[in-house]
Amino acid sequence: MISLKARKEMITSDHKQLSKKAQCELLSIPRSGLYYKPVDETKENLTIMRLLDEQYLDTPFFGNKRLLVMLVNQGFHINIKRLRRLMKIVGWKTLYPIKHTTHADPVKYKYPYLLKDLTINHANQVWEIDITYLPMEHGFMYLFAIIDVHTRYVVGWGVSNSMTAQWCVSIIEQAITTHGKPKIINSDQGSQFTSDVYIESMNRYSIKISMDSKGRALDNIYIERLWRSVKYEHIYLYEYTTGKELYKGLEKYFNFYNNKRTHQSLKNQIPCQLYIGKSISNAS
Repeated sequence: MISLKARKEMITSDHKQLSKKAQCELLSIPRSGLYYKPVDETKENLTIMRLLDEQYLDTPFFGNKRLLVMLVNQGFHINIKRLRRLMKIVGWKTLYPIKHTTHADPVKYKYPYLLKDLTINHANQVWEIDITYLPMEHGFMYLFAIIDVHTRYVVGWGVSNSMTAQWCVSIIEQAITTHGKPKIINSDQGSQFTSDVYIESMNRYSIKISMDSKGRALDNIYIERLWRSVKYEHIYLYEYTTGKELYKGLEKYFNFYNNKRTHQSLKNQIPCQLYIGKSISNAS
């Protein structure tokens, strides 16, 4: 199967018979991942969203009341309704301790968390997935990524101006085509991962579905650490203005992350050293 990157390079603006939309449909490329359009937000809102994104990496346990006080003290004229809307856009998920006496909603909590007490000792045993907000000079986009827990190798990623379930599934399926399938995929309880298209794809590949408990800080810790690395080591150092620039920058960063960056948690090894050395049996 042709890689997503190669398919994107096949898109041309001067095709004699097919529009860009038609080319995307034929090549199974989400159009949202190909284009970037500035969002209809004020400059102040974009500044607040950037501050929220940076603040989340330091204090993910802050709720909207503490954030409101923080922003007002910094001179912003903002009310709780506006703050909640901006928090939703940047994907702020307040972390808090779970009381053992509470019961999960059977409708919203669809799948259990499978990683507790699980010994993870080989590649393609567990993948973690998530979506994060990326600030840009005149707007924002979203990044979806897949990390192999044992090796910290990023097996797939993509950027988009929307967060559709189909976009996430297409990246997962491309990663499976390239690297083989995992036994378990862990995610949060976001709508993309409780959707029919996601559940059906996981069932089709016979992949076990694992989901975080709401508000749990450590359930998806490896992908959260990846977001911190991506943002502090790359995104916050640049002011991207176009989706194409953002994509090329992230492509360069993930190449560095997978193939050159050492990890203390891996005893200063590089992810590709562990992942590429996976056994054929584990990759199948």
